[in-house]
Amino acid sequence: MLDDTFHVYDTTLRDGAQQEGLNLSVADKLVIARQLDELGVGFIEGGWPGAIPKDTEFFRRAATELDLKHAQLAAFGATRRPGVKAADDPLVAALRESGAPVVTLVAKSHDRHVLLALRSNPDYALEVVRTAVTAGADLVALCDTNGGMMPNELGDVVAAVAGATRSRLGIHCHDDTACGVANTLVAVDAGVTHVQGTANGYGERAGNANLFSVVAGLQLKKGRQVLPEAGLKEMARIAHQISEVTNVAPDTHQPYVGLSAFAHKAGLHASAVKVDPMLYQHIDPALVGNDMRMLVSDMAGRASVELKGRELGYDLSGDKDTIGRVTDRVKDMEARGYTFEAADASFELLLRDELGQRHEYFAVESWRVIVERHPEGRMTSEATVRLTAKGERLVAVGEGNGPVNALDKALRAALEQIYPELAALELTDYKVRILAGTHGTGAVTRVLIESDDGTGDSWSTVGVDENIIAASWHALEEAVTYGLLRSGREPS
Repeated sequence: MLDDTFHVYDTTLRDGAQQEGLNLSVADKLVIARQLDELGVGFIEGGWPGAIPKDTEFFRRAATELDLKHAQLAAFGATRRPGVKAADDPLVAALRESGAPVVTLVAKSHDRHVLLALRSNPDYALEVVRTAVTAGADLVALCDTNGGMMPNELGDVVAAVAGATRSRLGIHCHDDTACGVANTLVAVDAGVTHVQGTANGYGERAGNANLFSVVAGLQLKKGRQVLPEAGLKEMARIAHQISEVTNVAPDTHQPYVGLSAFAHKAGLHASAVKVDPMLYQHIDPALVGNDMRMLVSDMAGRASVELKGRELGYDLSGDKDTIGRVTDRVKDMEARGYTFEAADASFELLLRDELGQRHEYFAVESWRVIVERHPEGRMTSEATVRLTAKGERLVAVGEGNGPVNALDKALRAALEQIYPELAALELTDYKVRILAGTHGTGAVTRVLIESDDGTGDSWSTVGVDENIIAASWHALEEAVTYGLLRSGREPS
């Protein structure tokens, strides 16, 4: 921890793990704990030992497998059951046996939980707070468990509890009204010195307060340093890596760390960003390890194209003719169904084409694909590709579990004879969209393909056609062409 005056407490591994569809193994939890420690949080709530066998195992393995630099592990549990002494309660004993240096106890402080009565009793809740402090609790975290409070209400409650009990307080908010982060920040203004949240806002129902947004707000907006200097700059990377472990697709529009958090599309915005990025960005994205992105679409103006070119390494300043041609071509192609905001590689190839720098690594003579259903119901696809490269005519056949997979294998089998580096190329994602305004089996189809060359970097290409296979082929051609361009290979 930076010090004990302010706590950042992560509950991803316990409360966040309650999200629908999220199922963390012990190994997953250990990996995430290391990422959170690298971020620099002060506490990592590991789970409920004794109540959940997987959490008991986590604390057992954490004792030898985790070497935390910033955080302390916290074990979550409940106060003793009625009629049972604490020393005799097996769940309380499990907390002690977990070896965790910090224990977090949940106590029912709302009489609806205690008596199942539909009434509120502030006096009872305040007495619970006082009793916990008298019994030795370091702090009491107030919980908006159903996530229903609004910021002004929550601020008043925190101020009232602080005034009536003079206890050290924390805050734990859920996001059912989309106010989890706002409520947490308001609670800090009202006097709490301990904030809880989860990575990427994971949690049951609508999730918990997103800890990344909370700490960024505190550090960048309120000037309160709550993470080590290097932690905040790693936040976007850590957010993405945790998404990979949880197998939950990253929210591209997530504040601060999302891929689109600093993405600019409209021509008016791009013109302003060209003058001063801060006109349409509330912070420098590098502060949280993110980056500004320019999206090229039919809304793009000349400034968008110039800035996107600069982002890709092409200086178009002063080249009004090229900028104009690219802008017009983008708008024309997007009117026919293409999209370049999600296909940077295709846009770069278009840009190089207009600059006279496009490399033609191969020329396609023909291709075909056959889908066969076998008597036992098994389906196979076989593709044949004929092309020329470096003066050689090449013919290759590929078999796959689908027509696109077969075409991909056939194309690369042909080209690998000339360009062996393509052996590392892999199609990692394939998306098909039926375009607006079309319908039925004759609809125009857009295909987006993501490729990887084994280095960890990936790129996306787009194809559009009334025939889904033809659209896929166009995107595959561009994927391979861009892969060769990235490798530094020169055509003959």
